[in-house]
Amino acid sequence: MIPGADGKVRKKGSVFSMSETHLTVKTDSNATRKIMIRRIAATAILTAMAVLLMYLEIPLPFMPVFLKFDFAELPALIGAFALGPAWAVVIELLKNLIHLPVTQTMGIGELSNFVTGVIYVVTAGLIYKKIRTRKGAAISMVASTVALAVIAVPVNAFITLPLYGSAMGFPLEAIIGMSAQANPLVKDRLSLLLAVFVPFNLFKGIVVGLITFFVYKPISKLINKTYDKTHQKTDA
Repeated sequence: MIPGADGKVRKKGSVFSMSETHLTVKTDSNATRKIMIRRIAATAILTAMAVLLMYLEIPLPFMPVFLKFDFAELPALIGAFALGPAWAVVIELLKNLIHLPVTQTMGIGELSNFVTGVIYVVTAGLIYKKIRTRKGAAISMVASTVALAVIAVPVNAFITLPLYGSAMGFPLEAIIGMSAQANPLVKDRLSLLLAVFVPFNLFKGIVVGLITFFVYKPISKLINKTYDKTHQKTDA
């Protein structure tokens, strides 16, 4: 028994219990802070890689000049596996915000890139979060590629293409004409979506997925280690 500050006598064990509780809360707070620092650092590195890869644009055959392939989704996909889908969304957002000052599309291209990128990495990240194996990685990348190709159709039909017309004065007819010069299958809006945007997104998803799959084995330990270190207390 020990006297308290108010003169009342209390059991010694209660003081020790309060001290232990305070120590536990402080330890948990430090652990949470370290986890957040690791997440932010990993996100910054992957974002920087994604921004650099956005500038390495590759024109593709049968695709109009305004559609160019890049590998910027690769770091975001790795981020989805290593950090979780929420942090992959952060990578997608940051890389497009950083690219805005040099945009040639009044931000419409970046908006489209963000939306389609989120579809791709979130789908893959959610599946891999449940099946954290190489097989799970393969399933997640196939599913994310299909989701990208399918969902990108209404995104382009009802968001991207109308925005090009209203914001940039670039009418649908001009886009169809430009696309028809590269791809003779393009005749109207529907054929533009099916013969240009669907194959482009399929190609993008497959290539990024294959690269990630083949480098998965050598980097899987790093991915899982990063995931474990950044998800010890909380999930994202």
